[in-house]
Amino acid sequence: MASGYGLNGGVSRCFPFWQDLLACYVVNTADGNAEGRWKCIPQRDDYFECLHHKKEIEKVKAIRAAYIRHEIANPGFSKGEVGGMVGAKSSVGGVKGLGLVGSEK
Repeated sequence: MASGYGLNGGVSRCFPFWQDLLACYVVNTADGNAEGRWKCIPQRDDYFECLHHKKEIEKVKAIRAAYIRHEIANPGFSKGEVGGMVGAKSSVGGVKGLGLVGSEK
């Protein structure tokens, strides 16, 4: 944990998660008993997820793998022939987008 300041001088994106973790740790270990720190596992996991995005990356990999499996099972899907979305555009990863963000005119 750094100072808690973001790149533009405001609060960093993970600072609220750090505050939650610190508050939990202080409350549960105030009596000198280190066993209370195990109560803060959910807050720690949230803070680490904010920093490293490991769960988010795993979820994206699982979605991409499922999409590829579906595309292999249904060859016409990526061309919009079988159940494809009307007007959908293929992106770099093969997952379709609607072309609403970053579309060239």
